[in-house]
Amino acid sequence: MGFLTADFMKSNRRRFLQWAGLSGLGLASNGLFTGVSRASHLSADAMPDILDDKPHVQVFNMSGYSAPKLETVRLGFIGLGQRGPTHMMNMTKIEGTDIKAVCDIRAEYAERAKSRVAKLGFTPEVYSGDSEAWKKVCDRNDIDAIYIATHWALHTPIALYAMEHDKHVFIEVPAALTLDECWQLVETSERTKKHCMMLENCCYGFTELLTLNMARQGFFGEIIHGEGAYNHNLLHLNFDKEGYWEMWRLKENAGRNGNLYPTHGLGPICQVMSINRGDKLDYMISMSGNDYSMGAKAEELAATDDFFKPYVGKKYRGNVNVTSIRTHNGRTIMIQHDVSSPNVYSRIDKVVGTKGTALQYPLPARISNGGEDWLTPKEVEALEAKYQPPIVKRIGELAKQVGGHGGMDFLLDWRIVDCLRNGIPLDQDVYDAALWSCISPLSEWSVANHSNSIDIPDFTCGSWITNAPVDIMLEKGGNTKIKI
Repeated sequence: MGFLTADFMKSNRRRFLQWAGLSGLGLASNGLFTGVSRASHLSADAMPDILDDKPHVQVFNMSGYSAPKLETVRLGFIGLGQRGPTHMMNMTKIEGTDIKAVCDIRAEYAERAKSRVAKLGFTPEVYSGDSEAWKKVCDRNDIDAIYIATHWALHTPIALYAMEHDKHVFIEVPAALTLDECWQLVETSERTKKHCMMLENCCYGFTELLTLNMARQGFFGEIIHGEGAYNHNLLHLNFDKEGYWEMWRLKENAGRNGNLYPTHGLGPICQVMSINRGDKLDYMISMSGNDYSMGAKAEELAATDDFFKPYVGKKYRGNVNVTSIRTHNGRTIMIQHDVSSPNVYSRIDKVVGTKGTALQYPLPARISNGGEDWLTPKEVEALEAKYQPPIVKRIGELAKQVGGHGGMDFLLDWRIVDCLRNGIPLDQDVYDAALWSCISPLSEWSVANHSNSIDIPDFTCGSWITNAPVDIMLEKGGNTKIKI
């Protein structure tokens, strides 16, 4: 879904090429609290003239930030295609929420959303038909937070506008497409003191939460390595005329070559490693193979349907991308991306420590306590009971009843509301949104430059050294009721 216009896409593509597609692009992370240069560690001769190399100075640390309490969280939803309705309906089951506005360029989608929540006592106003109708939602004075579930190119523009208009923002993944957009999110969130959180639902998967709790309690010892992925065959959906608004996701896969969707695999691993809170991502390399599927699919469909002829001959992203990352403290991370081959669904979700290992995929999840063999299912069941996270004890079974990726969507939305109503820090902040999203344009640069390494920005400007780990485990809050 999205408010896609030709002029906007051209503008966005120019920014993308400027920030991710030119050789010599990189970011040094040597500024600490005084500022971080956006310039490259490479030679000046290799730098494009258009690169903004002014330092970023942290004006306010959003990590651990507690916004003023909201007794009732008044919400606006922008984008009601595939993800928006899930979040919207979740909010109807959570205490202390009010849905004030629903927005989609397609009138029938917006009206359908209004009809669904009206049956439950909510009376949102509908905004539609105009490619900038979303601005009217952000302009309202009776909305506290905006959910953004449009096509990717609009995520950052809407988030920036909403924060400037006194709204917290919750953005579907990825939060940004370019390094410039990542920095804009950081700078705007710091200046406005508005939450900017990416809706990375995999951080609320039951196995991911269990692994995080086990890591926090020292089961794995010192964390050494992590692996994540988004291996999900979306070939037919990407070529489905009704799948994504104006085929936007297929267009993203044509002309861009890298890991376009890194956050599902990366986010949970970063939380286990306390990235941005005791460690930071240092540098990375990325490699893509050839495309063996999307180009062939375009030719196959175009043979009987002229609609697909413009998609023939495009240079599509390689089937499989592998990105390797090293952290400041010497840990390693591997992230895979494959959405166009008949690969079995997997997020891998592997954690390796000095005392133990956990691996979620292929299912069922397995755990080792340091031996060469996996523990038996009965032994794993005992560990799950011992280390079950408090948030799962509190609402896990209710979340499964609601559903949405097994319940993790509901855990995410409930936790957001609970944090806002209690005035406590969110589990993810703008630095996480920027960092996890920036892997995409950096991977494109590395792929285009013979898989050379490239520095990863420190969006915290050195505050990662003292930032406290995220809560998630309900050390605070947890009192928001559920209406099922």
